[in-house]
Amino acid sequence: MGSAVAVVTDSSSYLPPDLADPDAVTIVPLQLAVGGDVRDEDTTTTAETARALREQHRVTTSRPSPSRFAAAYADAAGSGASAVVSVHLSASMSGTVEAARLAAADAPVPVHVVDSGTIGMGLGFAVLSAVAKALDGGSPAEVVAAAERRAALTRSLFYVDNLEHLRRSGRIGAAANLLGSALMVKPLLDVSSGRITPLEKVRTTSRALARLADLAVTVAEAAGRPVDLGIQHLAASARAETLAADLRNRVPNVADLHIGEVGPVIGAHVGPGMLGVVVAPLP
Repeated sequence: MGSAVAVVTDSSSYLPPDLADPDAVTIVPLQLAVGGDVRDEDTTTTAETARALREQHRVTTSRPSPSRFAAAYADAAGSGASAVVSVHLSASMSGTVEAARLAAADAPVPVHVVDSGTIGMGLGFAVLSAVAKALDGGSPAEVVAAAERRAALTRSLFYVDNLEHLRRSGRIGAAANLLGSALMVKPLLDVSSGRITPLEKVRTTSRALARLADLAVTVAEAAGRPVDLGIQHLAASARAETLAADLRNRVPNVADLHIGEVGPVIGAHVGPGMLGVVVAPLP
């Protein structure tokens, strides 16, 4: 394992492949159902999900079963870990934390389950901080604290072409008050206190994307320290590259910048065209 404390997360963390060392972190996949076909997220492509959404197929998601977490915890113990820190997407958005806690109760080593209060690369950066602390010899409490601190510092801002996919999935949260004018606005959203909340309503896509960049710059500058940036999108690679180039020019304190397409699980809830920025100050 390389550490006495093993780190486990779920596939909604969307860790960049070059950073997701399988010897340092175990990723338990969430599940996706297209029609009646249920599969693990890591066996489905984002392109397939985007196509299914465009063709109006019913796409739903579900948490991993407790047995999947139980297997991950048992494997960690079998590999020599004396404890596990299991860091997951917001409990307000998914039952994944609950499934992890059910499995933790019977695990062969102590398991500390962390509700990150966020999702996507916001979760991913928290996981990477946990891994770094674990590899540095940190105690379980120190590894938990590293994940919680990074998650608390991080802001996740995003744009969606429309709110229909969030409405269908029931993940719309406080942004529901935008539905009445959804056809006339382009919403900018935030992940706050574990839920999706509205930030601003903008009239056109171009203005919304420009405003998303402005907000990301403001958040990064307010951090007062170096930040990691995560650019996330669904079937919008050109938008993502344009935003990344803009932020590289405008944010002087970028430690690292990652661009990635969200996976099928988040994709099913936000729909094609989504563009997001995660601003994660270094702890």
